[in-house]
Amino acid sequence: MDILITVDAASVEPLHRQLYEELRKSILAGRLSPGQRLPSTRAFAQSLRLSRATVTLSFSQLIGEGYLEARIGSGTFVSQQIPDELTRAQPPDAAERASPAPPRMSAYGASLVNAAALEPRVPRASVNFRDGRPAFDHFPVATWRKLLARHCRANAEILDYTPEPAGYRPLREAIARYLTRSRAVRCSAANIVIVSGSQQGIDLTARVIVDRGDLVAVENPGYPGAQRNFVAQGAKLVGIPVDAEGLLVERLFAYGPRTIKLVYLTPSHQFPTGAVLPLRRRLELLRWAHRTGAVILEDDYDSAYRYGERPIPALQGLDEGGSVVYIGTFSKVLFPALRLGYVVVPDALVELLARAKAYSDRQSPLLEQHALADFIEEGHFERHLRRMRALYDRRRTALVRALTEHFGAAVSISGERAGMHVLARFDTPFDNEEVVRRAARAGVFIASAEPLYLHEGGHGEFVLGFAELDERRIDDGIRRFAGALR
Repeated sequence: MDILITVDAASVEPLHRQLYEELRKSILAGRLSPGQRLPSTRAFAQSLRLSRATVTLSFSQLIGEGYLEARIGSGTFVSQQIPDELTRAQPPDAAERASPAPPRMSAYGASLVNAAALEPRVPRASVNFRDGRPAFDHFPVATWRKLLARHCRANAEILDYTPEPAGYRPLREAIARYLTRSRAVRCSAANIVIVSGSQQGIDLTARVIVDRGDLVAVENPGYPGAQRNFVAQGAKLVGIPVDAEGLLVERLFAYGPRTIKLVYLTPSHQFPTGAVLPLRRRLELLRWAHRTGAVILEDDYDSAYRYGERPIPALQGLDEGGSVVYIGTFSKVLFPALRLGYVVVPDALVELLARAKAYSDRQSPLLEQHALADFIEEGHFERHLRRMRALYDRRRTALVRALTEHFGAAVSISGERAGMHVLARFDTPFDNEEVVRRAARAGVFIASAEPLYLHEGGHGEFVLGFAELDERRIDDGIRRFAGALR
């Protein structure tokens, strides 16, 4: 066992006295705990490059004062009972009595003091309608395990740093082919930067684009994780209202040219309302961006799941001027712990974003990138999406049916045609906190939509995820919830 002890051979104080004081302070401070065994005098002397006699003399004094105790045949130990003199040690001077000054934080650090957790601790509940969780028990774990094992055996380079901060080239190529085919995104592997999920993609884009004091437009209500990232860069948020067709683009025209630096939105399935931005608004938004020089940050977080409708092409695919940064993640379609996502970046920004990625966390894990590239190229990814789309469609139908059956005209539902959650608005006399409490007493967790608004809003609105719940539990949960509100 090594003990950090410092002695100074050049000091006028004898070495045995220095060692005595260091050990005594360690016992006082709790770094050496009662009953802890110390190294032998020989080992201690070798470790500190002192004579054994010096160590023995220090030990003897500490044993004599009751700090240490020697056990024949066992060694030397910190005393279980600290001597009374210790509790009557000299009082600290005024400097020691004063409370240490708290660390000085940045404006962003100070803003986090009362910030809500991005991933709040969800209370245990029999039926949990939390959103953003895929059905983990339906993920092809055996296939994923084989792919990981394949690259663990075959490639020692995955243990090293990589000269490509933008990510493993075959993975970027596989993603580019998938996005071009399924989302009508205009890109090649050269436009893609691999990141640790959409959250990092938002953060890196904000670092590259946004300066302190810049105006950033966000959907209201909208995703609080994005809002926090923009605040971290010192941005001033402009909340743009959302209606049944998504972002009210015409509100952006009220701001002068080159006033708003960036606009963040979820056009294919607005969070949390589920609205889809129609083509005419998409074209208006692009015209506005081309004229003002603003950057559009398109978060396409759960676009893979649409029910009974054709997929909506990405906004990025309509962009002729290099104004759109497109973000996607595998957290929702595979599993969150994978921590892999991607950013599709216009040519003018791709090198900057790759450098920002390198300076942020060097690189994303290579083993998972290699496995994911094979998972996509061998067809496992799209087969998994098809299976999950059918599964989630059944669970979505069960949720809508249960809400309609148990609440009737007292509920309105939006966003049910896509994604992994719905937004439900209840006609209730209770405030949202009371609704959540009543649901919890019935063994049900639901999330209030009020924290998703920049200011006031969201009364009676709740986000209900359905992806990880089977139909029986969905119906049971809504039945309990309805009973709790009666």
